[in-house]
Amino acid sequence: MAFDGITVAAVAKELETMLTGGRITKIAQPETDELLLTIKTPAGANRLYISASASLPLIYLTDENKPSPMIAPNFCMLLRKHIGNGRITGVSQPGLERIIRLDIEHLDELGDLCSKKLIIEIMGKHSNIIFCDDKDMIIDSIKHVNAQMSSVREVLPGRNYFVPDTMAKLDPLTAGLDEFIKALTSKPVLLSKALYTSFTGISPVVAEEICHLAGLESGMTANDLSQDMLAHLYRQFTYYMEPVKTGEYHPVIYYDGNSPQEFCALPLSCYTQTALPANAPGAGKSESKDGMKRYTAREFDSISQVLKNYYATRNTITRIRQKSTDLRHVVQTALERNRKKYDLQSRQLKDTENREKYRVYGELINIYGYGLPSGSKEMTALNYYTDQEIKIPLDPTLSPQENSQKYFARYNKQKRTFEALTELIRETADDIQYLESISNALDIAMNEADLVQIKEELVQSGYIRRKPAKKKVKLTSKPMHYISADGYHMYVGKNNLQNDELTFSFASGNDWWFHAKGAPGSHVIVKTNGDELPDGTFEEAGRLAAYYSKNRGSDKVEIDYVEKKHVKKPNGAKPGFVVYYTNYSLVIDSDISGIQAAFD
Repeated sequence: MAFDGITVAAVAKELETMLTGGRITKIAQPETDELLLTIKTPAGANRLYISASASLPLIYLTDENKPSPMIAPNFCMLLRKHIGNGRITGVSQPGLERIIRLDIEHLDELGDLCSKKLIIEIMGKHSNIIFCDDKDMIIDSIKHVNAQMSSVREVLPGRNYFVPDTMAKLDPLTAGLDEFIKALTSKPVLLSKALYTSFTGISPVVAEEICHLAGLESGMTANDLSQDMLAHLYRQFTYYMEPVKTGEYHPVIYYDGNSPQEFCALPLSCYTQTALPANAPGAGKSESKDGMKRYTAREFDSISQVLKNYYATRNTITRIRQKSTDLRHVVQTALERNRKKYDLQSRQLKDTENREKYRVYGELINIYGYGLPSGSKEMTALNYYTDQEIKIPLDPTLSPQENSQKYFARYNKQKRTFEALTELIRETADDIQYLESISNALDIAMNEADLVQIKEELVQSGYIRRKPAKKKVKLTSKPMHYISADGYHMYVGKNNLQNDELTFSFASGNDWWFHAKGAPGSHVIVKTNGDELPDGTFEEAGRLAAYYSKNRGSDKVEIDYVEKKHVKKPNGAKPGFVVYYTNYSLVIDSDISGIQAAFD
């Protein structure tokens, strides 16, 4: 989701409510393009985090502090000199531009009351934090932009500050019907693109939402619509913008499983499948009948909470992905090697399919070959297994007995090859299944402790060498914990070591065990406490087993479930591998959006 004008409007509204009248008690510059302001209000102290990073510009309220350099940068010192102990008198946003302006009053060296402006521009690579006087003259900025860097606007001390209007977009809060229709029909582009390129502060996601609310395909053009349909689209446009005018925001993050995919200051009905309260985990995704992805919506009380959670979680997922690169490489390399081995062994096994034919040839030559003339190249005999005559090729340089022995030798060789390859193929298939289970564990890893446990498993399995100087790794990763709607505790293993621990150490004999049939995935244990489980809990546990398997995202996943006492682990089996001979089955989707996570 882009940090669009609607999101900035929600942030501005929140800052206006929380910070107006507050005094700036501390100014820090943790990074070259970041500010952290501590603002004291009658309701308490707030920290305002501002980043003008080209890759991740942000502004939100936070409780967290960040260490600052020993020597404050010049821009930080300038702000401390001018607005240290200053009072915030107002927070505003020009139109729906991605700009927030803090109006600040302070006393100068002579004790006279002065006004300054701190302007935060959240504009991607052009983001900046600009400090101006009351006449919009730039005093300084966190980034200097000269004429060589931009031909549109210089951002340097002594220059006048202005908002460049490079896109000539309309204000969506004030645009009338005629302006709306003219703007859309003048652009021969897709309807959604016409919306976000014609109006300030509208992102592609919001443009898709407006088309969805109007029941129109975003892939058509405005010229494909009648005047009535354009008027209908305008009404939906104004309905969507009404909360922006009134400041009634409902911040939401949309999750695909545990991964945040989108956020918005207003709900997006085109993404929503299920809305969860703020204390519930974001999880689950399904496809609607129209083929559109549906994400789980988690609502928040403030846009700052949304921004903090969204980017913190995204950063965590990105960091875990980066840290798991080496492990993924080990697993992928081993998988490719074993798959090639499996293909080669399968081709070799196919070559032994005719072994029984050679045994029959040998038997028939022994029975009917005594009268063959010397030097015969072929023999015709009745195959008593099929009651049909067959022709048997012969080596004319060999006697009938020697031809028979030759066929028996070929049969015995292929029989031995078949038996050996059958066992080797089974072992290779087990290795592939095991490595795919580790790959699945890497997909659902949530923190560094999970990666440590997966690496330890790879070490124990011989795929990674343990360094002699290293001590045995302390494992702190724990299984995931959910609570069913009926109040039963459900546990999900994140990797094979946890699967074994859950199934054979944690679970009792009458607890229920769930697993996706024929697919790598997590063991799910439901603690029964001696009760007979209700049907709803069986379904929720089945959904967890489906979601935390390679079949995640499918509408129909077959799940095996059985009491734990019927699950056995063969001697010498790899971690996570079990057998069971009597089980129940259910077919269910992999949507876990309504299942409550427990916070241990």
